[in-house]
Amino acid sequence: MVLFGQEEAAHTKNPTDCRKEKQANNCTSHSRGKTHDLKLFERSRIKLKKKTRKELDLGYLGMERFHGNVRLPKKSSKLHPLTKKEMRYNKRTARSRVLVEHVIGRIKVFRIIAEKYRNRRRRYTLRMKLICGLYNFEYAK
Repeated sequence: MVLFGQEEAAHTKNPTDCRKEKQANNCTSHSRGKTHDLKLFERSRIKLKKKTRKELDLGYLGMERFHGNVRLPKKSSKLHPLTKKEMRYNKRTARSRVLVEHVIGRIKVFRIIAEKYRNRRRRYTLRMKLICGLYNFEYAK
């Protein structure tokens, strides 16, 4: 919605990668508005080694086409509820993913992800890299 000739502030989406050592890595692509996480990953052109295991959320559904060593949680539906084995698998995946969510929460302290970004969009990636660098310097010791 645009009021009185003002531009609407852009919502930005920026995927953040995290390692076991609690280091935050900023992917190089970001998008304006609603974009699927997998599209952002394709756009970033990040090359993954075959040995690298990625634990992702359901936003990256279909990642198996690009990288074979992927752990995604199982989805349930009304007609096909999860079995107990699949529930245990989802719980194990969630336990390892919670570290990533903690890193994202620490980065949100800088308010660049938490709120609408109102500055120059071409410098957004640079600022995100600086914030991830500050996080790595301060918390990932």
